[in-house]
Amino acid sequence: MRRLWAVALAAVMAVSACSSGSSGSTDLSDEPVTLRFTWWGSDARHQRTQQVMDLFHKKHPNITVKGEFKDWNGYWDSLATTVAANDAPDVIQMDELYLASYADRGALLDLKTQGEHLKLDGIDPKALSTGVIDEKQYAVPVGLASYSLVANTDLFAKYGVPLPDDSTWTWDDLWALGARISAASGGKISGLQSYGMDAGGLIIQARQQGNSLYDEAGKVVIKPEIVADYFSQGARLSKEGVTPKPGLIIEQATATLDQSATATNTAALGFWWNTQLTSLTKASGQNLKLLKLPGESTGAKPAAYYKPSMFWSISSRSKHPAEAALFVDFLANSQEAGDILLTDRGVPANTSVRTAIAPKLASTDKAAADYLAAIKVSDPPRVTPNGGNAIDDSLRRHSEDVLFGRQPADKAAAGFIAELQQEIDSAS
Repeated sequence: MRRLWAVALAAVMAVSACSSGSSGSTDLSDEPVTLRFTWWGSDARHQRTQQVMDLFHKKHPNITVKGEFKDWNGYWDSLATTVAANDAPDVIQMDELYLASYADRGALLDLKTQGEHLKLDGIDPKALSTGVIDEKQYAVPVGLASYSLVANTDLFAKYGVPLPDDSTWTWDDLWALGARISAASGGKISGLQSYGMDAGGLIIQARQQGNSLYDEAGKVVIKPEIVADYFSQGARLSKEGVTPKPGLIIEQATATLDQSATATNTAALGFWWNTQLTSLTKASGQNLKLLKLPGESTGAKPAAYYKPSMFWSISSRSKHPAEAALFVDFLANSQEAGDILLTDRGVPANTSVRTAIAPKLASTDKAAADYLAAIKVSDPPRVTPNGGNAIDDSLRRHSEDVLFGRQPADKAAAGFIAELQQEIDSAS
């Protein structure tokens, strides 16, 4: 699938490089207008989104929005193909991993050009900047998430282990707590689901040490010793029984949420994005609690940041950019749309919408929203550069080599950094 997407995207680049793009007109038409809107998601999302589209049409009878939805696996190949064929949907649900791939080559509209119809002042600047590349606003965050630890409070109570004070705890506190739970259970469960397997955790480690994954130019600048420590710590925790054995870690790293150690109640703690709390609670049938990240109280500034669940973008080739902007404004900023969508696409980025829908949220969705309000965040990392979208696969492969003793951590770290940089250079 990735190869097909890459081939199609290459065609996107060729087309966008030689096309002038949309005129960026800010005038709304009095004539009938049809917008195409594409997104990925579940049947429940499709139903909610259709309700919002219908409501928008009632308010703007001359604008009809037609939906084109797919599952995640087929979405990106389809989008790349339609953009390459100069047949892109007007409004696009975008992911952070792919944003630069489209924005860097002119396939997306600078939304600042449509300020008359799309208002952005209701979104936290730190969240809004996640959709900015080279000072152009190519995307509006839909929902926000932040990295967290999810604790199974029922398992803590079962094994007589108190919850930590997450306002002051350190990474050493977490390792000790995980070991205590594993020992108290007699090895029936793991204290911690896994460590060293995902980019979110690596980014946090780098930020807490004053480093970053990329510089502003998109070059990989993370220190090799930070990556090596991330890999070696994951291997040590597995060897000591704090996390599962390597085979199970690898199996669960690519499994669905329902098959995770958190969802199957075989680990007391796990790293997750806060907005996954509701799905994890439903899958586990247990009481779960969001905990702040270790090490945040001792850093010079918070490592935590807002990560968009997804974005709204507009095609630079749209024949109706003003109407598309008006629709995105409705999706992002109207309480009426918020009342329908709730947290289906994450905790709303618009703060007034978030406040308005709070009384309607389930307890776990409210906990996710409260978590965002409780943590301190710094400016977000640089948008993933074009070519960096396969980072999670690469990270897992190199971490797996360390887990199974096939490579020392320093060599695996160097290999990961070199591979990631090569992918970015090749995509330039």
